[in-house]
Amino acid sequence: MSLKRNILDLRKRKEIVLQGGGEEAIKKQNAMGKLTARERIQGIVDAGSFHEYDMFVEHQSKDFDMDKKVLHGDGVVIGTGTVYGEPVAVYAQDFTVAGGSLGLMHARKITKIMDHAIKMRMPIIGINDSGGARIQEGVDSLAGYGEIFFRNTMASGVIPQLSVILGPCAGGAVYSPALTDFVFVVDNISKMFITGPEVVKTVLGEVVSMEDLGGARVHAAISGNAHFFALTEQECFEQIKKLLTFIPWNNQRKAKAFPAKPPKPEYKINNILPADPTQPYDVREIIMAVADDSDFMEIQQDFAQNIVIGFGRIDGETVGFVANQPLVLAGVLDCDSADKAGRFIRFCDAFNIPIVTFEDMPGYLPGVEQEHMGVIRHGAKVLYAYSEATVPKITVILRKAYGGGYIAMNSRHLKADFMFAWPTAEIAVMGPEGAANIIFKKEIKESANPEETRKQKVIEYREKFANPYVAASKGYIDSVIEPEETRMLLKHSIEVSSNKTVIVPQKKHGIPPF
Repeated sequence: MSLKRNILDLRKRKEIVLQGGGEEAIKKQNAMGKLTARERIQGIVDAGSFHEYDMFVEHQSKDFDMDKKVLHGDGVVIGTGTVYGEPVAVYAQDFTVAGGSLGLMHARKITKIMDHAIKMRMPIIGINDSGGARIQEGVDSLAGYGEIFFRNTMASGVIPQLSVILGPCAGGAVYSPALTDFVFVVDNISKMFITGPEVVKTVLGEVVSMEDLGGARVHAAISGNAHFFALTEQECFEQIKKLLTFIPWNNQRKAKAFPAKPPKPEYKINNILPADPTQPYDVREIIMAVADDSDFMEIQQDFAQNIVIGFGRIDGETVGFVANQPLVLAGVLDCDSADKAGRFIRFCDAFNIPIVTFEDMPGYLPGVEQEHMGVIRHGAKVLYAYSEATVPKITVILRKAYGGGYIAMNSRHLKADFMFAWPTAEIAVMGPEGAANIIFKKEIKESANPEETRKQKVIEYREKFANPYVAASKGYIDSVIEPEETRMLLKHSIEVSSNKTVIVPQKKHGIPPF
């Protein structure tokens, strides 16, 4: 009978804790279009797979009448479950309990599950929905954040770290998502900023709404802090689950292979490139023309759109695609696109994912604004990331590959493993128009018809230099290929480089141009 009473007591205690901040707090959460912490976890993991830990943890604070308050689970839910049968660690801040504020025990629960994830070599998913540091706990709250940031850094490149912003995430709290690999946001729900609208108004006299300061659309399109944007929480959960099918569980594994599928017949690779080399096109169609089932999961779709990054599969194997986007700024590299590409390349390299680069760009974006923003430093991040990467690296030059851009986009000189070029490729120090104006300046100026002479010289330069054959004659290009050969050669390149080994100089770590 004693055991039975104890079991009933346990069930009663669990029932109370599972109510979080209580019925009224849950109603307020739902009224904001938000699910509860445990509902969110259940929306991500396989049905019935979640096991919660530290359910009965309570805060230890006594100041400011905190000793009279009971905060169930100290405002955060932690545990493990599975996604498509593979284990994951999860934590979710519970906004119904003291606004999800972070105190010492709250932080200890998070660091406990982070340590568990690192030790067990499985991804960690953090769901952020918090009013920030618990002021009543003072420096203990700050200590908690520091412990989390340290573990984010230690886990980097070891296990995938996913941050899901499903409510406010302000002040010091924003740095944990910034240290993770992928950040997910939901329209009208996610809010991220260092200082809120009231502080901005007080200090700078600027009036701005929470949404305009740090809403989901701002971080997806302007700041680049978010990698995936969704309209609903459920859509966000589906994005998380799909992403996990493309990436490995840790840095000692490869991503799970899937049955190979041909691209969809509507993506005809020979019909995508315009006949006029000055006309734009959507490079995503090239990617979908070679990817299995034309399935491409784009990352940071709305940010720095002059470059496209994301995951797809070739013959069942995950690859990371990096491609210049001629539809936007002619596909040039600038500060933001360099940051976007460099970080993605380093993720792929850390987690054993081959990198396929589609190149079509006239170089780096010129101008006073870019120079003052540090395009030299930012642009060097792409050079650094490609040079450092030891995974299979394959480049296909589609059209323009001029100057420093040719070098930066995984050229043979940065130790690309395979370099292919379509017959439409133009590999040169600069574009034919600019080159002709410089090389033949005197002839054009002294000509009876300068404009006609200039056009002829542009054609002459293009035929002599702006083609793939000069580079191929020097061994910088492995093969000039027909577009329809692209998928077959990508598949072959990935197969033959599956056991690639690179010996690098012994060092503690490199120093990238942060």
